[in-house]
Amino acid sequence: MFQILTVCTGNICRSPLAELLLHTRLADLDPTVSSAGTRSLAAAPMTPEAQRLAAQLGVADKDIPTHRSRYLTEGHLATPDLILTMTRDHRRHVAELAPTRLRSTFTVREFARLAEGLSDDAVRETVASVADSDADASTRLRAAVSAVAARRGMVQPPASPDDDDVIDPYRRSWATYELSAQQMAPGLTEVERIVRAAC
Repeated sequence: MFQILTVCTGNICRSPLAELLLHTRLADLDPTVSSAGTRSLAAAPMTPEAQRLAAQLGVADKDIPTHRSRYLTEGHLATPDLILTMTRDHRRHVAELAPTRLRSTFTVREFARLAEGLSDDAVRETVASVADSDADASTRLRAAVSAVAARRGMVQPPASPDDDDVIDPYRRSWATYELSAQQMAPGLTEVERIVRAAC
């Protein structure tokens, strides 16, 4: 079993959507995917717009209303093999809470940018070099995540630092919700690819 944590601000729009999408896409691998917010509301459901997006993007109807927001704590950061934040500010917040987890923490758009040039074969070779074939999924994913992190400084940075952030759609238009989902989509696709290559 492996663990992925997604992080945003209120834990009612972006991070729960990413959580549900990753859980749906990786369900056959039995992952633990969770989410939290840096300034989370207390046990709030996803916004109606985020629920609508989840349904449109293939999340089962039964899974959507179960989400309740939670406030990110240091304890939440101890065990995930991969931590995906929605913005650089969220990534900074994670680093302040748990500095040792920075190598496992990326904005979702940063992860897409770094992973894009890492082939499935390269992931498998990296994993094989540090974990034997009997290694558990968590160990294998951590090796793959380290390979992605090693590309920091080797990959061209975005034209604007803001291009590593996913826009916050809270209390904004439906078009902004759609844009937010579009911005996170490549990163979630790369996460799925890297996970499957590693595990």
